[in-house]
Amino acid sequence: MFYIPLLLLLLCTFVSFLCSSKFNHQGEKKESPPFNHIFSSLNWGYKDNLAMSLSKDLIFLILQFCEEENLKRTAHMLEQETGFFFDMKYFEDMILDGKWEDAENYLSAFTGVEDNTYSTKTYFEIRKQKFLEALDKHDHKAALDMLLKDLKVFAQPNKELYKEMTQLLTLDDFREHHSLATYGDTESARKRIVSELRGVLDANPLLQGRTKFPQYSKSRLRRLINQSLNWQHIHCSNPHPQPLIDTLFTDHRCPGPDDAQNQSNEEISLSPMYMSATANLSLATESIISAGTINLENLSNQEDSKDCHDASKIISTKNHDEVMSNSISRNDYQNAAKELPVDFPKSVRRILDMGSQPTSMDFHPFQDTLLLVGTNVADIEIWDVSGAEQLFKRQFVVREVNSVLEVFLDMENNPSISVNRILWNPDGTSFGVAYSERMIRLYSYHKNGNYAENQLEIDAHVGSVNDIAFSKPYDRLVAISCGDDKLIQVWDAVTGAKHYTFEGHGSPVYSICPHMRENIPFLMSISTSGEIKAWLFDKLGSRVTYAAPGLCSMKMAYSTDGKRLFSCGVNRNGEPYIVEWNEAEGVIVRNYLGLCKFHLDMVTFATCSNKFLVAGDDHKIKIWDVNKSEILASIEADGGLPESPYVCFNKKGTLLAVFSDKYQIKILANDHGFKLLEDSAAGSDYSTRCIAETFGKLSVNPNPVPLKARDMEGPVQAEEVPAMLENVKPKGLAESNKLEMPVVSKIVGISCCQSMLLTSEVKTNMIRRLVYTHAGNGILALAQDGIHLLWRWSKNDSNTSGKATTKFSPRLWQPKKGLLMSNDLPENSVDVVIPCFSLSKNDSYVVSASGRVITLYNMLVFKKIRNVMAPPPAATSIVFYPPDNNIIGIGMDDSTILIYNIRVDKVISKLEGHRTRISGLAFSTTLNVLVSSGVDTQIIVWDSVSWEKKRSTMLQISIGWSASDLSETTIELDKNQKQFLAVHQTQLAIYDGATLRCVKQWPIAAFCARISHATYSCDSQLVYAVMRDGIVLIVGASDLTPRFEIDPSAYLMPRHSCYVYPVVVASHPQNPNQFALGLSNGGVVVMEPGESQGKWTED
Repeated sequence: MFYIPLLLLLLCTFVSFLCSSKFNHQGEKKESPPFNHIFSSLNWGYKDNLAMSLSKDLIFLILQFCEEENLKRTAHMLEQETGFFFDMKYFEDMILDGKWEDAENYLSAFTGVEDNTYSTKTYFEIRKQKFLEALDKHDHKAALDMLLKDLKVFAQPNKELYKEMTQLLTLDDFREHHSLATYGDTESARKRIVSELRGVLDANPLLQGRTKFPQYSKSRLRRLINQSLNWQHIHCSNPHPQPLIDTLFTDHRCPGPDDAQNQSNEEISLSPMYMSATANLSLATESIISAGTINLENLSNQEDSKDCHDASKIISTKNHDEVMSNSISRNDYQNAAKELPVDFPKSVRRILDMGSQPTSMDFHPFQDTLLLVGTNVADIEIWDVSGAEQLFKRQFVVREVNSVLEVFLDMENNPSISVNRILWNPDGTSFGVAYSERMIRLYSYHKNGNYAENQLEIDAHVGSVNDIAFSKPYDRLVAISCGDDKLIQVWDAVTGAKHYTFEGHGSPVYSICPHMRENIPFLMSISTSGEIKAWLFDKLGSRVTYAAPGLCSMKMAYSTDGKRLFSCGVNRNGEPYIVEWNEAEGVIVRNYLGLCKFHLDMVTFATCSNKFLVAGDDHKIKIWDVNKSEILASIEADGGLPESPYVCFNKKGTLLAVFSDKYQIKILANDHGFKLLEDSAAGSDYSTRCIAETFGKLSVNPNPVPLKARDMEGPVQAEEVPAMLENVKPKGLAESNKLEMPVVSKIVGISCCQSMLLTSEVKTNMIRRLVYTHAGNGILALAQDGIHLLWRWSKNDSNTSGKATTKFSPRLWQPKKGLLMSNDLPENSVDVVIPCFSLSKNDSYVVSASGRVITLYNMLVFKKIRNVMAPPPAATSIVFYPPDNNIIGIGMDDSTILIYNIRVDKVISKLEGHRTRISGLAFSTTLNVLVSSGVDTQIIVWDSVSWEKKRSTMLQISIGWSASDLSETTIELDKNQKQFLAVHQTQLAIYDGATLRCVKQWPIAAFCARISHATYSCDSQLVYAVMRDGIVLIVGASDLTPRFEIDPSAYLMPRHSCYVYPVVVASHPQNPNQFALGLSNGGVVVMEPGESQGKWTED
């Protein structure tokens, strides 16, 4: 990178400060603490101890940088000078290589020979081995010299040992001595001493805390520099899209208006994020560049709070784009619309009536009036927008042939399947469809007949396929897909062969964006957690990782000329944003203002002619000049637009398609677009007749069934791919029962069940924990951000029982002062937070934690009573001890369990037996045991009187599944507390609590998605299980057989069903047919069977 030489020079200067502060002119150590005067000169203003702490962090960052730049010698010198880190591996390598002087020299920077017994032992073993090796080489002169000099220091405390070592000089082979008979050769002896010294050094108090290098992200120093440069850049009076940054010695400042044109004409390459043709393509390690330096939570135009107001001041300058408020009046929008340039398509010229809700669309790359549309019932349609004519329609159907995978056979009658993304390939000869369940399809498009033929059907992902894209790396067309299984797959677009699988994301991959730079094809991917990765088409892993602003899911797209990169997303607070990136540096150069402050839906955007950027927001189409942050205009397209309408330009930017209510798509046009529509419509009569004939043929002789996708790394030979599959007939309903699966009834309409979404004025994110109050009149939720939400149902004439019900809305309980029960969160945002809580039997207190201290709250007044047990380790599971509300069990992330009296602040017992983080705890008063589970699926039963371990077992994981560090094994007791339900992402299992015998087991091998969470009904007759694709299964507890399946459309609005899913489920404590779902968007839904049914299953 361009700044590496500068950074090295700065580091050398800083290291010289370190040396001068640590040693005096005579080379002797000073007694005063190092570094403090340096930070004082930098005017940090911190106290000495804080400066020392920060300087220590900086030293570690410098060490990491030196390691990444292969400056190992410099790094080890800095380790010796500062004494902050003892590199155990480096020390052991010197021992193994016989570099005794170097090893002692390195060790002496941390401890002396006589500092303590551990230090003495270390030095003695090194010098003894050096002495023995001299004897082994028959170099008695050197051995005698070592005995008289190096080993003399150990003679006084152990005279007998020194005398024996002297006697070794008289032996021809020192192995004749009885204590050295097993010495072996030199190599084995060195390995033995390394193993022995490792334990001695770990026990040495002078090295405590110095042998472990802190864990933080790669290239952290580079990231901080990027953040600093980004921060400086947004303060520039005239920020340039491609800033010139050629030094770190001075603050960055973009040239003034007079120099802006000169700078734009210069050919500048700022540390390309994607490797140039001369880059080392074999590099498999990632360089991490953060894009988080611009605080999107402040740039998203929040309400005028004090903090937000201050942040607005920071990013606004007198000559820069001023921060606009979102409170733009309707008159302002209408006035702005009049000022739109004439070449923007703003007039509604055509309306397409779809018949079902469109979910995705794309204009043909060359035929400007040809629009491809996918719908929420998985139909695909091709429209000629000039005459508002539907040229082709294909309903979703799976046909029974040997080449079609059996997993597709149940998909045909699944109304929840929809089109997530539909897209033309670059030359317009085919298109791809990504479905909400597992599959992608590739269709070949026949221009002359205006129809499409199903070419490939690929079992692409486990769960939803979230995006599809095309690329042509090395002149070979490929289709790229991503999904909820955190994978990115690259398929041959002709044969269906799988060329690459890209792994590395820690959460579902939301979108992908392929591109070409300097003739090198690459791919960017964005996960739902806001992680952006860049890949080359090889098997060496991702090359670059970004931290997206707000850590949210988003879509990326390039401008028409491919030179500018934009993205649009919604952060964890529901606030949308659109930004432009400097792809070379991985920083944001412009934030487009004017979006509404809160969104449940993803905002879609589009660009055209390298001039305009549009987004669907607030039932309008909002327009920006791509070179300005302020909103240019907003149009309503004659009204009737949804909250976040989908928008799409044709390739020339003369037409703009937008989703409308009533299953319509509106086509807006400028003057050139209107002429195009009129001219195309005039010659459509003959085309219509041809199309009618084509549809007639298709209805008699359906299209051939697609080929089965092949899971292979190499290309497929042409003769292996049949051109046509004969004897194809639709799979009928009777034939579909051939699958040996339990009969599962489906609820696919809201009328079949009753549901209620609990409203909240408090904005929060994913619900991670959920429980009913023991009285059954309230629901308590804990979100990922540490906020607790409590809803209570009131007892009145309408609701005489006062219990939770879907017939009457509860009230969000909150004290008059507006207090919130909010847990402390870890200071490091990258730490994994495992929220946990437990409710007391009288519903008056809750003990809760979200990665930091454990807090006891009073539920009636939302008062924080006390904090206990500050991490590390952090609490990951909490449960009240039923006989005594003052005692709680706490599972920790270091695998221990504490039995704790919270009233007297005392640990009663510490249970050790697990190997990994504790994920579940449950007390059985019937059996007098505590059942615990870890993320590695280990289950242990403890005696709740003596707190001794009684027995343990492991879940039987099916072949092909593996337990991940982020998966949870939770424990749910049945009503008699004699058996318990073990819930893992791969299975449900019921165990006998006394013997730990597995009574029943239900693996999910035949199901598409993994299990998010499950729980017993209050009578233990049913198990409510929520899947990661949004399906809710009602399972019979007697045989663990699914009895009922509830589709997401039964409890989610259609616009949410694509990306909102249940995370946790809780059952009502008295009503066995009521349960509540905690959703990924922060919502809570209560569900009951329909009034005519009264219960989910028949007895």
